[in-house]
Amino acid sequence: MRVYVPLTLSGLTEAHKTGELGSGPLVAYAVTPALREWYDSEDVEELEYAALGQAALASLRLLDADRAAPRRRVVVAVDVADRIVEADPDPGPGNDAADPGEVRVTGRVALAKAAAVHVDADGADAAVEAAAEALAAADGGDGGARSVVDGAEDHELLWFAPQEIPHLVGS
Repeated sequence: MRVYVPLTLSGLTEAHKTGELGSGPLVAYAVTPALREWYDSEDVEELEYAALGQAALASLRLLDADRAAPRRRVVVAVDVADRIVEADPDPGPGNDAADPGEVRVTGRVALAKAAAVHVDADGADAAVEAAAEALAAADGGDGGARSVVDGAEDHELLWFAPQEIPHLVGS
């Protein structure tokens, strides 16, 4: 199953050092029945793009939590065994339903299994920073803040081959 793992550049640097995205459980996004229902499409490429978009939003949340990380969304597309993916996870006490397409990856995920890495271009930094700062207000229902968060989506994530990771992380 192809899953989209949200990270930051700091997280990608750590994954490059250790050789793995983590040992689980990891939050990721994939084409699940809930995503199919939410996005209402049968086109697999469109559904995968929607899962990538959900992971990019989750990357914004990671950036909001890590103010020292460079202001770029990062999503690693990785192929994992179906048996280590739990679709439609329980969000836990006090949380609403999981985001469409959210899954838990319960096993180790080697960075070598990455199919691609998606990262914002240099010019997106200001929009991504503003979106990360506006997340809390957007989650609270502020329409203006939601517009700022949506503005980050105007910046397409660039596609990089796994072999380009050392260049992305500066090693």
